[in-house]
Amino acid sequence: MTTNGIKVSVENKYRPDYSHPLASRYVFSYRIIIENQSSGTVQLMRRHWFIQDASGKLKEVEGEGVIGKQPILAPGESHEYSSWCQLATPFGRMYGSYLMVKKPVDEPFEVKIPEFRPVAPYLLN
Repeated sequence: MTTNGIKVSVENKYRPDYSHPLASRYVFSYRIIIENQSSGTVQLMRRHWFIQDASGKLKEVEGEGVIGKQPILAPGESHEYSSWCQLATPFGRMYGSYLMVKKPVDEPFEVKIPEFRPVAPYLLN
């Protein structure tokens, strides 16, 4: 998904090594790639995530940067990071946005994070 010249891609994976279905603990890792396809330099300032499990329970996560960083991306540059989430059900959905600023004027704008659906693979059979 591309917003204002910033492309966000997501890959996610079920982690059976950290999950415990009998305890309603399903762990998923995800990898995010943020690409600056615009003509200006930008900086990622904040993240805002919504994480929902299959029962409808919604968790909201907001904070500075991503994994302790506020990367600056010149045109053509990208930033990649990995993280994880835990759900109480074997599938759910995640979506959100990043608050970014155009440099050097510090003009804020929002970049959408495409919705993705973590799913334990045994449900797909």
